This record gives sequence, structure tokens and C-alpha cells, in this order.
Amino acid sequence: MNKLEKVLARVQKPSRYAGGEWNAVKKDWDQADVKMAFAFPDVYEVGMSHLGLQILYHIVNKRKDALMERVFAPWTDMEEQLRKENILLFSLESQRPLVDFDILGFTLQYEMSFSNILNMLDLAGLPVRSEDRNNTMPLIIAGGPCAFNPEPIADFIDLFVIGEGEEIIQELIQAYKELKQKGADRREMLWQFAKNIPGIYVPSLYEVQYRADNTVASVMPVKEGVPAKIGKRIVRDFDNADFPTNPIVPSMGVVHDRIMVEVLRGCTRGCRFCQAGVLYRPVREKKPETLVRQVAEMISNTGHDEISLTSLSTADYTGVAPLVKNLLDLYGERGVNVSLPSLRLDAFSIDLAKEVQKVRKSGLTFAPEAGTQRLRDVINKNVTEENLVDAVTSAFKNGWSSVKLYFMIGLPTETYEDLDGIAAMAKKVVQIGYECGVPRGRLKVTVSTSSFVPKSHTAFQWEPQNTLQELKDKQKYLKEKLRDKRISYNWHDPETGFLEAVFAKGDRRLGKVLESAWTKGARFDGWSEHFDYALWLEAFEEEKIDPKWYAYRKINHEEILPWDHIEAGVGKKFLIREHKKAVAGQPTVDCRSGQCPGCGLCPTLEIKPSILGGAEIAPIQAEV
Repeated sequence: MNKLEKVLARVQKPSRYAGGEWNAVKKDWDQADVKMAFAFPDVYEVGMSHLGLQILYHIVNKRKDALMERVFAPWTDMEEQLRKENILLFSLESQRPLVDFDILGFTLQYEMSFSNILNMLDLAGLPVRSEDRNNTMPLIIAGGPCAFNPEPIADFIDLFVIGEGEEIIQELIQAYKELKQKGADRREMLWQFAKNIPGIYVPSLYEVQYRADNTVASVMPVKEGVPAKIGKRIVRDFDNADFPTNPIVPSMGVVHDRIMVEVLRGCTRGCRFCQAGVLYRPVREKKPETLVRQVAEMISNTGHDEISLTSLSTADYTGVAPLVKNLLDLYGERGVNVSLPSLRLDAFSIDLAKEVQKVRKSGLTFAPEAGTQRLRDVINKNVTEENLVDAVTSAFKNGWSSVKLYFMIGLPTETYEDLDGIAAMAKKVVQIGYECGVPRGRLKVTVSTSSFVPKSHTAFQWEPQNTLQELKDKQKYLKEKLRDKRISYNWHDPETGFLEAVFAKGDRRLGKVLESAWTKGARFDGWSEHFDYALWLEAFEEEKIDPKWYAYRKINHEEILPWDHIEAGVGKKFLIREHKKAVAGQPTVDCRSGQCPGCGLCPTLEIKPSILGGAEIAPIQAEV
């Protein structure tokens, strides 16, 4: 502890590693049969803004026989001190080295954090490769959206959790406890988990074969009783799902420093580029009275002055307006603000926005995603320019002077006419602002573009990404088109997007590239100040793997994809149909409209329409 105190005095932000926050749980180590550490492969400020961490931390620590502590990726200054002083990476709650835990669980939110996972394992004194770890070492597990294509990091993770974690974490702890008491070794445990717990994928129990053209020939289990395909776990009774109303209050400023209450899970909109819209189906809503109760408890237990109603599309929550009004009536006079993380143009209500920003007013953000109706139909973004005009007109007339517009570039079938549409739309918003009487000195329109990254389990998983040169040319073109002192233009680094696409569509052979890049110094690749593109190119060159083959290749529908053995619940036939409709510029209806687009999920789960407009999931005989 004395050595640790000296180390913390030498780093820039010691509170990242100190622990001891309000509502943090430090349990009696010796009384817990199963000891888990939740590992977030980014800094404290990012990890403490992640609702999934708070949920699983709460669920595990409610058990008398288990504990969960936290660890985050140490920033480079802290890593330097840990290695210099020979201190193993430790948890925040008890400052115990991670090697002392039974299970170390990583969340996979972003492909560009993969190098941090290897670095954290190494700092913990653990071999980075699963095959090199022995029975005295913790099991390394992982879950989250990137687990739906786990292959690029399959060599480093013992097991993946596919889907939602609230229930499967309980089953995993119970099974681990029983097998540990029986004296089962590491391999026996992994086999039993894979056989008996739906939603568990153990990569070492599957063999991947490749064709001469480098495509996947097969992914087959190599041990008896292991399922050929792994389906995602879904929390059926979302309204009654365990939820933390006493979340940890961070000891320093974090990205989302506020109460986060999840109003619904899933999205029915069906944007063809959106992986989350597939992974978190079906839509399930909490009852308003549940949310009001949870908010009351969270305000009492934290002292936060902002309530964020979180989901993929909060404006789609049935009764969102009366819920917001109710919360502001209860807490507005106490200076507590209510925020919505996203406003859809077609669901936008100026009355709702006025309610939300009664306490503290900020700018409004909209995401048209594409500059023309043709391309919005391709991506199934069912909004129109008229929706945008109506929304910004209402906003400007009601006192707003700042609007942000988000777009993607490099979308399938995109032309320069679509880029012209982005510029025209931004200038139209400026003109509407002037017509609505916004003073010239106050009006601000910000345009942000990100590069399209094809993701697994989406209608665009077969599509190539634009080349780096194409994306740079488009960014330059837009920069010229948006040269206007009233418009700010921001864009994302295309090299980062390229590497993200490689790993999003990659297979197991990328594991050796990842390990090579990490040994060369790859860290915090999602941070521009640390991302070293040349280092990655060197790693690909050394391992004789062409990253362009993964990012730039158009895939045919008959090909076996590296992630085909991981099932997200939405049928591949439906995704193929959506892909064909995209190329033809044909939109698909939102299933909340009453028409079923036929994604294949509902018959599997026996979903029936809910009075909330979400979905209730009836009990089923088949495993999910």
C-alpha cells in the first residue's frame, strides 16, 4: 500500500485508481466463494459512464456468495509506474492484484480497445493467450456488442457471453461455484459452461477451417455436447429486471456524470448500418411507475442533478412526454435536469424539447445520417428533409440558436450528389435560423461526419468500406462545400475507421496481428493522441496479412462469415433481403407500425404486442 501511495503521487489523475467512491461496495474477501473483477478496457472516465458496469456490479454484489470489484485501463503514465515499480494491476475496491480473482470479465464496446485488453492482461501478470494460462489463474471472460464477432480476439479470451448479461451472470457464477467445489480444472469448467449454459461461446472448443481463397470454410465444435451455433441471451421481463438504484458516484468528472435510467431496450427502426438495432432487439419498455420509482431512489442515493433517460431511441418510448413532465414536476424546482440522449427528427416535439430543457438549456442534436432522400432510403433512415425543416424551425422559433447535425460518409451507393445534399441541408438550416429571427452572432450550425464502418449482423455486413483515399477526398470536398463562418465542420480520422472495419469483419487470423501491434506499443487506439497507424501497418506486414482484404472486399451472400456461428436472433435471410432492398433504394417499415418486416426474431421468442408499444416475451420451450 505504501508503494501504491507513492505511485499515485506521480500520476496525473490519481483518483482514477484510488477507489473509495460513494456507493462502492467492498465486501469481505474471505466470505465470497466467487470473486470477480469487471475490467473496462479504457480509462476510468469512460468506464464509469457505462451503464452495463453499474448493472452487473449491482447484481453480483447482491449475492452473499460472490463479489465484484472494478479495474480500468491505466493511462500511460500509470502503466509506466506499474511496470517500473513491479506492481501488478489491481482492483479499485481492495487494491488486490487481478491474479487473485476467480473471474476477470471484460466488456467489449469498441474494436479499438482490443489492444488495451492485452495490455491489461499483461499488467496483471497473466499470459495474454488463453492456451498459456493454467488452473491457478482467473478465467478471462468477455461480453458486449463486439462479442457478436468474437473471432479477432478469440485467442485471448476463455469464454464469451453472447447477449444480455443480467441473467447469464447469475448462472455462470453458480456453475463456477459448484464446479470449483468439485475440483474441476479449467478445461472441464469451460466445457461444462459451453454445454449447459445457453449464450456461452468457448472459442477453444471450436475449430476454424479456411479455403484457399482465405474465406472461412467452416467453424465446428471439437467436443461432444457443444452447440454448433450460439444464440444470444435476452432478458424477458425487462420491467422487473434487477437495476441499480444506488450506483457508484464517480470521484472525479466522467463522460456522463449523471443518473442513467434505462427506459427501454432495443429499437425497431431498422437502420441498415446500425448493429445495436439488431443486437438489442426486441424492444422492451419499463412501465412509467417503475421509472419514477427508480429515479426517486437514485436521486436519494447519489445527489446527482441530472437524469438521463437512456436507450437507443428514447423519443420512441411510449408516453415519453408525460414521463418527462412528471419528473420535472417532481425535481425541476430542486435544479434537477432531465436529458434525452437522442432525438429523432420524425419523433421530435418542440414541446418535449422545451420540457426537457426547462432547467438547463443546451443545443439540439439531430442525425439525418445522409444528405439526400435517396440515400436515406438506402440506409432505411425513415426521415425526410421536411422532418428536419419542421424540427429546426420549431427549435429556432422557441429560442434555440445552436444545432448539431450528424452524418455518415462512405455509405453504400453514396455519390457526390449525396455530399452536396449534406452541404445544402446545413446551409438551409442556417437560412431557417435567420428567417426565424436568430441573431447572426448567436446562430451556430455544426456538421459532424463519421466514416461508415460495416458491422457484423447488419444488412451492410457484406459491403466494403470506402478506401482511405476515397474518404479523405470526400472529407476535403465537404470541407470546401461547408466553407462558411456560420457552419463548423468536424470529421473523424479515417485511419481509425479503417482499422475498426478490419476488426469488425475479421476472423481469428487477426489475433496474431493484434498481439504483434500490442508488443510494438499499441495502446488506447481509440484516442487520437495514442493511435499509431504506421505501427499497425507494420504488424500486418510482419504477419503477412492484408487488412484491405477485410475492409474493402465486397462479400457474396453465399459465403460463410466468420461470425455465422454467433446468432443475434435476426435471421440471415432477412438481412440478405434487407441488403437487396438497400441496393434497390427500398425502405422497410418500422415494426411498431403494425406491419411485420419479417426479421425472424418474434416467432423464435413468441413475442406478443405489448400495451406499451414495446414487446412482452411469452415463455418458450426452445432455448434462445
